[in-house]
Amino acid sequence: MHAYRLHELHAAELRRLAEQDRLFREALRARRAARRAARRAARRSGHKEADGPVSTDRKRFVHAA
Repeated sequence: MHAYRLHELHAAELRRLAEQDRLFREALRARRAARRAARRAARRSGHKEADGPVSTDRKRFVHAA
């Protein structure tokens, strides 16, 4: 009986982890879809898409000779 109870606990833990993984992937897909929709809407409206922060530290690279 003890082995059966351990099996039940392990199976329940595996189901919980699988559900957690499914929810994570679903949220990731929804986030990607929202980002794509925002990009499409920006393109349609003519706004330029922001690519992200640009480094202003000009001293990082040496000038070409």
